[in-house]
Amino acid sequence: MAWLTRCLLVCISLAVFSVGCLPSGCSAMGMPRPQPNLNFTIGVEGVVWCKSCRYRGYVRSRDASPLPNAAALLRCRRGKWALSVWNTTDAHGYFLIQTGKQAAPFMSRDCKVYVPRSPTPRCRVAVKPAWKEGSHLRFRRLVTLAGGLQGRFSAGTFTFAPHKRSKCYS
Repeated sequence: MAWLTRCLLVCISLAVFSVGCLPSGCSAMGMPRPQPNLNFTIGVEGVVWCKSCRYRGYVRSRDASPLPNAAALLRCRRGKWALSVWNTTDAHGYFLIQTGKQAAPFMSRDCKVYVPRSPTPRCRVAVKPAWKEGSHLRFRRLVTLAGGLQGRFSAGTFTFAPHKRSKCYS
């Protein structure tokens, strides 16, 4: 039954969106405006890596190790509205930032994710993206939560590296 409800919500959303939406009727990251009693939140996921260093969880194909405990920031700004939400990466370098409140005033182009610094002193140089640039959001899917819908976005990967490769190891 939950699957059917989810499919119905997605189909209705896509139908409304495809018919076209007037500027006054659109919001929430470019999606149709949710009903007033429906909480529409933003969820952003990504991964933080340390290039060339063989720390715990090293992935040979990427020549990188995940960076646990890296702080990631979702920052959205539009007119007089602003939203900043932090979270940290897990042991696999993965983060999920969730707004937890109505995000209707923002479009995806109003938001970026930043990882301002590496938690590892030996892997401090921001390679991709540069820390001041941040990463734009890319829509992935709608997620049904107990309190409403969440637009799930990807911020991609963030990569840090040491000043010198020999500085990777203890």
